[in-house]
Amino acid sequence: MTYDEMIDFLLRELISEAKDFRKTTIPEDIAGKRDLLRSLMNLRPPVPINPDFIKIQDQLLSLEHERKDITDPNILPSIKEQFPESHIPFADKVVLWKGDITTLSADAIVNAANSKLLGCFVPHHRCIDNAIHSTAGIQLRLECNEIMQKQGHDERTGQAKITQGYNLPARYVLHTVGPIIYHEVTDADKLLLASCYTACLNVASKYKDIKSVAFCSISTGEFRFPKDLAAQIAVRAVSEWQENSNGRFDRIIFNVFTEDDYEIYAGLFGET
Repeated sequence: MTYDEMIDFLLRELISEAKDFRKTTIPEDIAGKRDLLRSLMNLRPPVPINPDFIKIQDQLLSLEHERKDITDPNILPSIKEQFPESHIPFADKVVLWKGDITTLSADAIVNAANSKLLGCFVPHHRCIDNAIHSTAGIQLRLECNEIMQKQGHDERTGQAKITQGYNLPARYVLHTVGPIIYHEVTDADKLLLASCYTACLNVASKYKDIKSVAFCSISTGEFRFPKDLAAQIAVRAVSEWQENSNGRFDRIIFNVFTEDDYEIYAGLFGET
């Protein structure tokens, strides 16, 4: 199949399986079709699907993966190299990187999830949860659903679960639910945010093939945790964990997406 034929096949499958989708108008241009495909995948509930869909979806996402610039975290400069004056523990194993976490080939990346742990159902929403699930493919939601069905209740704030990465460059995804800030940040909120970082590292440490972990800025988007304070908590929690584990991970990446966020972390690491 060509790229266009893959998209047409996947659209037909999704539209035919759900009554709500059957009156969907399919755009004529390929970009419009691809946008619609992402929307329908975002909306799709975690129910069984035709194995042929998975096969073609994986071929499509693999082809798109080949067109992206994938970043190897092991060749990124460490904090020790970027900020020689930094005094954080194991600075040679910590990285500050601005970019798209779905293009990072870390062994595990962290997803800032919601309590349902099923990904974002809002088509094309700009949250990291949506980006990760859209890049990984629908298998990620299916695996998350299996975890939640066994658990029997919503995911609690400050904990972590691990899944496969599927079509992501990362081998695994660590899912954690950060605190939501409604008014002022409380001491409990701070403890819960720190727990997100330590819980992810605790889970990842159980896997011998995880040597690099990339963190997004948990709770600082839709959950409204102040970015400066969140960064302080993140760096402190990770630093203490690495100290207590004698530098268990070869690379811990603080991933940011904007220049403002980069400057916040750079300030913490001692940029002059």
